Amino acid sequence: MWPDLIAKSKEGGADVIQTYAFWNGHEPVRGEYNFEGRYDIVKFVKLAGASGLFLHLRIGPYVCAEWNFGGFPVWLRDIPGIEFRTDNVPFKEEMQRFVKKMVDLMREEMLFSWQGGPIIMLQIENEYGNIEGSYGPSGKAYVKWAAGMAMGLRAGVPWVMCKQTDAPGDIIDACNDYYCDGYKPNSYNKPTLWTENWDGWYTSWGDSLPHRPVEDLAFAVARFFQRGGSFQNYYMFFGGTNFGRTSGGPFYITSYDYDAPIDEYGLLSEPKWGHLKDLHAAIKLCEPALVAVDSPHYMKLGPKQEAHVYGVGVHSEGLNLTHCETQSICSAFLANIDEHKSASVTFLGQSYTIPPWSVSILPDCRNTVFNTAKVGVQTSIKTVEFALPLLPKISVLHQTVDHNKTSHYSKSWMALREPIDIWSEDNFTAQGFLEHLNVTKDRSDYLWHFTRIYVSDEDILYWEENKISPAVTIDSMRDVLYVFINGQLAGSVVGHWVKVTLPIKFSLGLNDLVLLSETVGLQNYGAFLEKDGAGFRGKAKLTGFRDGDVDLSKLSWTYQVGLQGEIQKIYSIEETEKAGWNDLKLDAVSSTFTWYKTYFDAPDGEDPVALDLGSMGKGQAWVNGHHIGRYWTLVASKGGCQTCDYRGAYHSNKCRTNCGKPTQIWYHVPRSWLQATNNLLVIFEERGGNPFEISIKLRLSRILCAQVSESHYPPLQRWSKPDSANGKFSGKDMMPVMHLRCKDGHIISSIEFASYGTPKGSCQRFSRGNCHAPNSLSVVLEACEGRGSCSVGISNAVFGGDPCLGVVKTLAVEARCTSSSNIRSSQM
Repeated sequence: MWPDLIAKSKEGGADVIQTYAFWNGHEPVRGEYNFEGRYDIVKFVKLAGASGLFLHLRIGPYVCAEWNFGGFPVWLRDIPGIEFRTDNVPFKEEMQRFVKKMVDLMREEMLFSWQGGPIIMLQIENEYGNIEGSYGPSGKAYVKWAAGMAMGLRAGVPWVMCKQTDAPGDIIDACNDYYCDGYKPNSYNKPTLWTENWDGWYTSWGDSLPHRPVEDLAFAVARFFQRGGSFQNYYMFFGGTNFGRTSGGPFYITSYDYDAPIDEYGLLSEPKWGHLKDLHAAIKLCEPALVAVDSPHYMKLGPKQEAHVYGVGVHSEGLNLTHCETQSICSAFLANIDEHKSASVTFLGQSYTIPPWSVSILPDCRNTVFNTAKVGVQTSIKTVEFALPLLPKISVLHQTVDHNKTSHYSKSWMALREPIDIWSEDNFTAQGFLEHLNVTKDRSDYLWHFTRIYVSDEDILYWEENKISPAVTIDSMRDVLYVFINGQLAGSVVGHWVKVTLPIKFSLGLNDLVLLSETVGLQNYGAFLEKDGAGFRGKAKLTGFRDGDVDLSKLSWTYQVGLQGEIQKIYSIEETEKAGWNDLKLDAVSSTFTWYKTYFDAPDGEDPVALDLGSMGKGQAWVNGHHIGRYWTLVASKGGCQTCDYRGAYHSNKCRTNCGKPTQIWYHVPRSWLQATNNLLVIFEERGGNPFEISIKLRLSRILCAQVSESHYPPLQRWSKPDSANGKFSGKDMMPVMHLRCKDGHIISSIEFASYGTPKGSCQRFSRGNCHAPNSLSVVLEACEGRGSCSVGISNAVFGGDPCLGVVKTLAVEARCTSSSNIRSSQM
């Protein structure tokens, strides 16, 4: 997907691609490096360079990123005497070794800008300023060491520390936040950098989905450059998918869509992508003026309105109006930071109306070419449409009877129970509870604990007489605990370091007690990560016995890491047939701790593929041996989603969506992981679900809508070509224009709605207003139908006259896109 994602980023106006380097991905085993497949970072950097883009490489090596363990390899915990991210010799030695490895690799591949490559900046550490105080003087010493170590590698490009206001020497401190227009670096010799502009937020299982309106996002970007910013990066422009067990947490979902301008599937998120593209074009029209001076001239235009002016003749002592009017190098940003009201202001003798919470951009200090609150680009309505079931519905009910009168169901789905007992030769026995990660080394989410409990006749009588039940109690546990008695699931608990009290039922005599502890993404943020761990903490006991509580920490426990199917790799094409699968019967579809498998054909076309797991409970999924990720159908609460108003400061709980619905049911399956037929799907289900209802769906952007009025600005492309030698902008043919564009390979097959006048409503709910040009539909049809993209001018002349005098007219359109190959097939 990389070339397409990079191309779409560039088309959207990006100059630089920014990426982390994931230590635990590149060095999964100490001293053994991985730069293959999705971790081929050299290939990624070269692709960015080949596209004409620069690159900012954030080595860290702590990256946070809602990534498992913040990017640290878990083996790092095992180094004697180590303490992460502080003035600790073992940690510093390991950190320096990895950072040097990455810098040397980039240098050897000739990827730094001074070598002709795309890398213009590096980053050491990440948001350490947030936790530096936790380490006292050792934290300050560590920051100085990290800076000196990085500079000593002589990479030849600048180094950045984000959220590090005490970044020493030539290390540039940078801002990460929703708004950074007021940020100033700790030295006048350093540029103002914004390494993370949070254009969305991450999501946890059981939560609603965050959304940041593009009007507010554009406002934040424009304000940053208005007030002297030099470099701004969207976090994320493409968020993607946390395949495998890379999602951090605990409890962060597999999707890392992040409400980004390019979505998890690689599709453009409109209007966010398109509005930002126009913003970038407007800012770049100002580039000659922005780089002509060190700082802008400030003008107060009202109580909550202000202008910042850049250009030759503009200086701190005052604004040379005559010079601005005669020279082409003069650009201005007019801001209205009022959260409620529009404002009319006078700037250089002209009147301007600025919507609330917005910035107008004037590349020539005269003409407004863009306002952050006026969205004139299309909205793409994305749907997930049924592509094919993983088996025909009839096969579920189809039975055959052999000569033994035994019924058999279709082999479309097969199943295999995960054993709740000791099967591994690598099991071992120890006294008491061992720390989860010390045992698993994060090779698996799962750690089994086996012991036996003897129950006497007196215990049974005691429970009956007192009408009580014994219970497992644990002071503290994370993230998931399952308790089994004699192979049967007795109960489960979910939480991050929560207390456990779980009533259970024993039988007379010896009972097998099995505790299965499970992680759902390791902690990725905060101080002292090496101490976080997993599993159980504090006291653990069985309560309710006649002779008193049983101290579980004093018992002998047998330990086993992982699932049998996981260790045997029954999800892989090479190993799956060795596993002894059985036909799945209808009465077994709700089984817990069960593996399921089937085969499916890839859907036709090139639309992105999603696996619909809404019928399942909790577990993990693989396609052709590729780990699609963890799934969980936890439902978000019904409250917290409200009508979104872009005005005013954004925060992660504002503008939430998807309340009362499962947080995630669709899981991205990259097309490159599929073959035409016989794709292997393997599911491990912990809690019980119905695999017969799993289906393959396509992620589509088939519905386009747009609303553009006479008050919108002409297309940015018209402004980019001045018609005179002195750079003055042209005033001809400057009407607003509506642009519609289907994704590549698709054409506009129908116009569902079109009205020029005073249409009402919003996308998919448009209706005619009191004013309507009768030929609205025919004009749009002629311009757009059968084309991949089209443009319609917003003027009375285009629609054959003024349908209502004295009223600002708007054109509203809803269109539908269809694959051009599908249309050709139907015509044949």
